[in-house]
Amino acid sequence: QLQLVESGGGLVQPGGSLRLSCAASGFTLDYYAIGWFRQAPGKEREGVSCISSSGSRTNYADSVKGRFTISRDSAKNTVYLLMNSLKPEDTAVYYCAAARVPVGTTWLPARRDQYFTWGQGTQVTVSS
Repeated sequence: QLQLVESGGGLVQPGGSLRLSCAASGFTLDYYAIGWFRQAPGKEREGVSCISSSGSRTNYADSVKGRFTISRDSAKNTVYLLMNSLKPEDTAVYYCAAARVPVGTTWLPARRDQYFTWGQGTQVTVSS
């Protein structure tokens, strides 16, 4: 199965930016929708963003709309999450995950049980 590895997390001041990467090891991501989730201590893992296999469709949680941008680069077999205007409440472990979506599907998976492969996560801490 797909092995996903997140990177790019770290400590950033409020208002700053980070770009997270989700790379596949030994597999292509071209056939899968890729989602980003995050989990803070004591909270449920929540969906942040998702992108279709082609990159033509994206969605975002209301809490990050206008600040985060998801994209993918098939040549690099990588999906990115650019996070701008970061807030302390964005502090969490961020995970990427892959989902199988039927050909021609117009919707994007939003529930964590729709994803079958997960990375180990990368810590994002937003603090002054």
